[in-house]
Amino acid sequence: QVQLVESGGGLVQAGGSLRLACAASGRTVSTSAMGWFRQAPGKEREFVAAISWRDVHTYYADSVKGRFTISRDNAENMVYLQMNNLKPEDTAVYYCAAAKTRPPSPQPELYDYWGQGTQVIVSS
Repeated sequence: QVQLVESGGGLVQAGGSLRLACAASGRTVSTSAMGWFRQAPGKEREFVAAISWRDVHTYYADSVKGRFTISRDNAENMVYLQMNNLKPEDTAVYYCAAAKTRPPSPQPELYDYWGQGTQVIVSS
């Protein structure tokens, strides 16, 4: 089992920045990829970014490309999402996810573990 805990959400004005963190614990040695997803009220969960646990490959949704950066610290079992130039449409609950054996993917059903989420609100 892998436990994931997100932090760093909050209220920010449009154009501002936030850095989300995801702390992984448990059998993290069995994790192959990490991802960030978000879900706004009344909408489906959508892919934001993903990173391979063992190499430098990163993947982004078109809506956040150039504004968000995913990174990881293997030694600390942490994954981060730096969010710059935030827009009101970025408002959502952000979830961290881990895949046991699959590569990074934009499909939420391919992830095995999920955190509880952290709320991000961007005011206009």
